[in-house]
Amino acid sequence: MKKDYVIKILFIESSLEEAEQIISLLRNTGIAVRPARATNIEQLQTAVNELEPDVVMFDPAVTGITLSEAVKVLDAYGRDYSLLGLVNTFDNQVIADLFVHGARGVASRNQPKQLIAVLQREFESLQTRRQVRRLETSLRESERRCDALLDSSTDAIAYVHEGMHVRANQAYLETFGYDSFDDLLGLPVLDMIDATNADEFKALLRGHARQEKMPSHLALHARRADGSHFDATVEFAPATFEGEPCLQIVFRRQLVDQAVLAQLQRDPVTGLFNRARMLECVDDAVTAAAKGKKGQSLLLVEPDNWASLVGGIGLGKADELLAGFADRIRMLLGADDVAGMLAEHTLGVVLDSRTDEGIKEWIAKLQHSVSNEIFDAGTRSITVTASIGGSLLGEKNANTELLLNQASQALRTAQSLGGSQVELHDPAAREKADEERDRYWLELLQQALASNGLMLYHQQTISLQDAEGDYSEILLRMNGPQGEVLPGFFMPIAEKHNLTGAIDRWVLDRAISSLQAREAQGQQTTFFIKLTAASLQDDTLLPWLGDRLGQAALKRGHLVLEMTESKVMTLLRPAQEFVKGWKKLGGRFALEQFGSGLNSFQLLNHVDADYLKIDRSYMAELPQHPDSQRKITEICQQARELKRQTIAEWVEDATSTSLLFACGVDFVQGNFLQQPQRLDE
Repeated sequence: MKKDYVIKILFIESSLEEAEQIISLLRNTGIAVRPARATNIEQLQTAVNELEPDVVMFDPAVTGITLSEAVKVLDAYGRDYSLLGLVNTFDNQVIADLFVHGARGVASRNQPKQLIAVLQREFESLQTRRQVRRLETSLRESERRCDALLDSSTDAIAYVHEGMHVRANQAYLETFGYDSFDDLLGLPVLDMIDATNADEFKALLRGHARQEKMPSHLALHARRADGSHFDATVEFAPATFEGEPCLQIVFRRQLVDQAVLAQLQRDPVTGLFNRARMLECVDDAVTAAAKGKKGQSLLLVEPDNWASLVGGIGLGKADELLAGFADRIRMLLGADDVAGMLAEHTLGVVLDSRTDEGIKEWIAKLQHSVSNEIFDAGTRSITVTASIGGSLLGEKNANTELLLNQASQALRTAQSLGGSQVELHDPAAREKADEERDRYWLELLQQALASNGLMLYHQQTISLQDAEGDYSEILLRMNGPQGEVLPGFFMPIAEKHNLTGAIDRWVLDRAISSLQAREAQGQQTTFFIKLTAASLQDDTLLPWLGDRLGQAALKRGHLVLEMTESKVMTLLRPAQEFVKGWKKLGGRFALEQFGSGLNSFQLLNHVDADYLKIDRSYMAELPQHPDSQRKITEICQQARELKRQTIAEWVEDATSTSLLFACGVDFVQGNFLQQPQRLDE
């Protein structure tokens, strides 16, 4: 599931600390959360009205409200939501009671992976229910529009279910000589067909009812109510009427010459389908895939270096070359494969019911056939190669626009690799590519650690209250193959392979050396350095820091280690012990993203933080959000009472800086104030 969403969660939870633990767990997993908490009916009504929750997590141990009462309040607002029971252990009776009273799932506080999986599953289910309702509304609106178009159409159109008329427009009644639809009720559509065509028509009806691949057109003799006949072309299409599957049948009185119709669907140069007809074929393939059909694929084929080829043979001979190129494709098409033009020299091919290996074999045959052919263009004979990009088609990418984009991107990738290349979009192949890319960056990261490929920047943190000395945030970068790489890219890889602790020590060692050099020059500088969860739980880090600080003989308090509020909440006990030990060494501690939880200040009862870095979400367009200004003011007032200093990061403009000063913020930081600079410069 993608994580570019925000889940609004309402906790009906007796323990504030346990609710905070779950919020921190979700945020550390990369899931954005907007939380609220209630312990009685009044709080629940207020929270539901203000938050409009997506997910409600109910603790059976809460004493101020029962699950039945909570459901009654929630249902009164008429909003769809997912209700999850929140338990410590899986007790069968408790779980049964939760499900009986309306819970959709049960999550355990003590099993984080299970909790996250259940939450994501229920949120996805909620999103699906909402999407289905939107689609149903859209479908009803489409049906109303179609009904209006049906009545205004001059074509004779009827809807048939199990061979009987269920709907017909006025043109249909007039064509067959009936006064009203009541005259058609209970009348089989076969009564409209001459006896000479009855068997053929009946076979088509039966095949379409079974969703078999049948012709969509039939030329026949139709019969009116008065017994007279007329020639017609009948078109068939699947449809629904009042929610039931049926068949739409259109009688066209003027017989269309099928040979002419087929010719109109062909590209005049290549003889393959033209763009409009080819897009219809892609739509048909997508529809089949959405219904579960497997083994289809869309390929885009282009001659390599087309501009150079045309420049060599002349524009007048380009069509001749393209026609010969298309012949190579036509010769390899199976009975159910289709091909056509999608752009000036881009040919599309929909392969039907082939295995992955079968698709690759077909592509190899085509490239071999093209490269071995000598193409005649006027008086010149030339050789050509082809680049092919495509996408396997399945239920997950059963969308015409998405499929075409995937195939087009694959073609561009193939062409960027040189002539006669192939690129196929395949989710499994992409996962393998991701693993390969992960291994590649892991090697780069290991080399960077071993050979000073990492580098430090610093960004000044400016005091709004005239504090003495300089303050700077230490920022990490890595030398990559195409320039510097931000930690947001390589740190997840480092965390996955247990390298974050080594990186933290590298950063700390270089920062301490820089502080030592600055103090030797008489500068008073304080560095803020981010710490990862691995270091927080490393029993050897504090002794190492003690030795390193002793060697550098730094003044106390000029090194501030920091972690996000959510991570500290998740690792509360080791964080508490680490901060106590760190303060004994003369260090200071900062909490990042402060104010993002339900009651952030309660965390200070357990972790003695000197600096509170206000959550960056409050800084976004601060001048336009009075609520954010009010919240920042409240944080600063409480911090001042507790003798903590506040820092606002990601400051965007001068107006925000002035507002933050008025709110009582102690320090500000952001690219607007100073761009990060190399530490060794």
